[in-house]
Amino acid sequence: MALTLFDTDEYRPPVWKSYLYQLQQEAPHPRRITCTCEVENRPKYYGREFHGMISREEADQLLSVAEGSYLIRESQRQPGTYTLALRFGSQTRNFRLYYDGKHFVGEKRFESIHDLVTDGLITLYIETKAAEYIAKMTINPIYEHIGYTTLNREPAHKKHMPTLRDAHDGKESTGEDEVAEKRVHTFRGPHWCEYCANFMWGLIAQGVKCADCGLNVHKQCSKMVPNDCKPDLKHVKKVYSCDLTTLVKAHFTKRPMVVDMCIREIESRGLNSEGLYRVSGFSDLIEDVKMAFDRDGEKADISVNMYEDINIITGALKLYFRDLPIPLITYDAYPKFIESAKTTDPDEQLEILHEALKLLPPAHCETLRYLMAHLKRVTLHEKENLMSAENLGIVFGPTLMRAPELDAMAALNDIRYQRLVVEMLIKNEDILF
Repeated sequence: MALTLFDTDEYRPPVWKSYLYQLQQEAPHPRRITCTCEVENRPKYYGREFHGMISREEADQLLSVAEGSYLIRESQRQPGTYTLALRFGSQTRNFRLYYDGKHFVGEKRFESIHDLVTDGLITLYIETKAAEYIAKMTINPIYEHIGYTTLNREPAHKKHMPTLRDAHDGKESTGEDEVAEKRVHTFRGPHWCEYCANFMWGLIAQGVKCADCGLNVHKQCSKMVPNDCKPDLKHVKKVYSCDLTTLVKAHFTKRPMVVDMCIREIESRGLNSEGLYRVSGFSDLIEDVKMAFDRDGEKADISVNMYEDINIITGALKLYFRDLPIPLITYDAYPKFIESAKTTDPDEQLEILHEALKLLPPAHCETLRYLMAHLKRVTLHEKENLMSAENLGIVFGPTLMRAPELDAMAALNDIRYQRLVVEMLIKNEDILF
């Protein structure tokens, strides 16, 4: 099915709103007030920020040095319970502190007190500065325009739209009318809500993610999203830069058609081409192929009659993967894949790769499987095309994987591991998938 375009409803990329992101950057930074003397019976999971059984007044005096100052004290009224005292808004705020392997004062659980305080200061600052703005976030949503569904339009075959099922209620799937499962999610790197276009603030659990279509939204915005998240094809206005899961759901396919069509074309006439995938095609013609897929979908003509140089087709396929908003090897699965490359024992490498593959959404895993089987076939023609698994790893490592961290140096250091991940996937494709 070709993509349908409407002159009156042109695709417009969303304009992400930066106000809340700017506020997060302005939020006070944590400042730990350390205890200079030895404290008896200090819990092993607290550090020098623990001051023992001091009064509220003593804590208030210690914290008056700066915004964001914090310490932990034992309650005088209820010995054995602990309080996080935090300076914000020129006053001391006290929160009952808990530990069950992770630290928490509410729903969110943190590995360290420092992270808990950082997230708390961001939340307090944003909710204080932008309370009215947050209350109005759901007005004028962008959701209708980004390709997930048509809002508030009840399918003709359904008399009743089921209510949202919480991710933790343990109900089994009931078939095609199953309600989309939206889970609280920690996003790596800056993310914006795909309902209201506002920044998703905080360190962890910044919002919820749909397990079916990959939609990322604020928790409060998720209440406004229809429970049946099957993408509406006429709102999916392009192939490139569209979320992979959204695209395959809209077209009822296992993999994006651009992947299937490009690989078929490459295998029909290009496997012996020297430097396949390494040699670049003419960029203007690669852009033409992209526009053809965006305009015509599976009716796009990428035959030898249109594009004689096979490097144009390989370039278009690589561009598709580079343009994905969520990489084929997703940000969530990225650390596990990198861990496999850093491991020296071959058996352990495969074991970790198996675990990493389980972290991928179904459409991502199936597309990766199909691509790796293709690249394995490319290596069978290495004598002619000079492309070994190692060479293909160099090409596809940074194409399929992007470091979730914003640190440029860390991302640069990961490039060699990205190459190894792809090389291992190609060589062990028959075992891993």
